[in-house]
Amino acid sequence: MMNAGFDLTATRMLERFAERLETALADVAEVDYEGGILTVTLDEGGTYVINKHAPTQQVWLSSPRSGAWHFALDAAAGVWRDTRQGRELTQLLSDELQAATGTAVALD
Repeated sequence: MMNAGFDLTATRMLERFAERLETALADVAEVDYEGGILTVTLDEGGTYVINKHAPTQQVWLSSPRSGAWHFALDAAAGVWRDTRQGRELTQLLSDELQAATGTAVALD
């Protein structure tokens, strides 16, 4: 069963990411947000997929540069952190997309 708080928080984050990525990467990538799945396909090759995973209450990221990541909400800090290394989702994704496209992306 999906936790309503998790679902709402994750959905808002994905919607915010979609809006900001569509604007920032309009010239270098195709951004699609449908059915709770955010896909960023880079013109130079490679696809990022970000989605909610309700059973674990995590947000999952598949990166063509760094592989698979699982993020849990750090409610005290208000950020999504990688469950293994503690990296913030917004920072990791921003850094990778900037390295791949040369375009600064602000997701916060």
